Amino acid sequence: MTTEARVTEYLARPKPLLIDGRWVEGRGPAFEVHDPATERAIATVMSADVHDVDLAVAAARNAFAGRAWRRMPPADRAKRLWRFADLIEAHAAELAHLETLNQGMPIGLAHFLAGHGPADAVRYYAGWCTKMEGATAVLSAPDQRAGNPTGPAYHAYTLREPLGVVAAITPWNVPVIMATAKLAPALAMGNCVVLKPAELTPLTALRLGELLLEADFPPGVVNIVPGPGGVTGRHLAAHAGVDKVSFTGSTATGRAITQLATGNLKRVALELGGKSPMLVFADADLERTIPAVAEAIFMNSGQICFAGSRLYVERPIYDAVVAGVSAIARRMRVGPGLDPASELGPLVSARQQAAVLGFISRAQLEGATLVTGGRTVGDRGYFVEPTVFAVPGNDIELMREEIFGPVLGVMPFDTLEEAVALANDTPYGLAAGVFTRDLSTAHAMAAEIRAGSVWINCYAMLDESLPNGGFGQSGWGRESGRVGVEEYTELKSVVAGL
Repeated sequence: MTTEARVTEYLARPKPLLIDGRWVEGRGPAFEVHDPATERAIATVMSADVHDVDLAVAAARNAFAGRAWRRMPPADRAKRLWRFADLIEAHAAELAHLETLNQGMPIGLAHFLAGHGPADAVRYYAGWCTKMEGATAVLSAPDQRAGNPTGPAYHAYTLREPLGVVAAITPWNVPVIMATAKLAPALAMGNCVVLKPAELTPLTALRLGELLLEADFPPGVVNIVPGPGGVTGRHLAAHAGVDKVSFTGSTATGRAITQLATGNLKRVALELGGKSPMLVFADADLERTIPAVAEAIFMNSGQICFAGSRLYVERPIYDAVVAGVSAIARRMRVGPGLDPASELGPLVSARQQAAVLGFISRAQLEGATLVTGGRTVGDRGYFVEPTVFAVPGNDIELMREEIFGPVLGVMPFDTLEEAVALANDTPYGLAAGVFTRDLSTAHAMAAEIRAGSVWINCYAMLDESLPNGGFGQSGWGRESGRVGVEEYTELKSVVAGL
């Protein structure tokens, strides 16, 4: 069976909820999901109401209490995760096709993300199953027992234990990557998960649920509850049976989740919006820099939280960089993601297209000069041209608010101090790029820029071994790396009197 035939067969099947190891009908209203390149409905998905969320959380709590997962030998947990990774890899072409069909990204990008990212991420976290350690301590406290003649008074050590039930709420922009990035570390540490995929793009998450069952995860360890954020997500974030919420999405929604989580003081991890700066110095290698800058903003039609949407260029090369990036934008092939020739796919929805066009319109009213782009493409689908603006200052909306579209604002700078001030003039702090041949400049900028990731002479070089997260309104906590794994554990101190 071809990939397209497998996808067609999958889309024709019912899309229920995964609760306690079984596919069950949701009590909420079913909803259609669409292909953003054609605007046509491609599947109908059942949604979870508050009762379904209660059932999913109860299933996860029972699975956690039953010890079948958290007390499973770590090597055996790792084997289940490896089996899951192998299944993801075996079905990578199908997942990529679904990702493009539902989200719109070019199929080449989808193959890169679905073919490498999810399986590799799951294997990375599977390795942590057997490597989480505690530590021993020598206490300075005096022995409280009279007459203890020899030896230490106490044996003290720490343990890393799973948190319990994790609610994972994922965004619509790179669905399969986001789902595995939250599932894998939580599961590796012995937690149980309730996953709520974005209402716009739930298809790959539900397909992952089928693969999890095939990998023989115990019932209740992973539950998947699609549905609207205002109902399903809200109830999950507030639920007293949830021990942690891990959310990736907008800063506004992150604030709401923080408030909802206060009832039982559950942990909250937030990877939120960004307005990431890219700084290009006069000595940069422009043959490498200009394509990197263009990819940083136009990849996935700019629908990436760390998109490099603010470009600051040292004045002597400002015109050359603007011309180079604009030339790339004009050459880019905009079209349906399933067309292998397309370099820029549609935005995810009519609402997102309208929001991006609103930013473009208001930027011109605030005095920004449109260098290229700024229009829709075709009469079907949610396409917007790759767009470049020369901006008059750092205080206009285009340079301050996250657009989540293929829109770049550019302005010059004259000194290193000015570059730092411009880069840090934002409430966000997710990522930044620095392009220069001067090592002193590169590392000075890396030290001064307030962002969770700083890339030098490259951009968006993400790896599971590196912590990922932001400063300021870009979020709380870190994902990936050892610190990301540890955030799915509780640290316990144990002291035994000898």
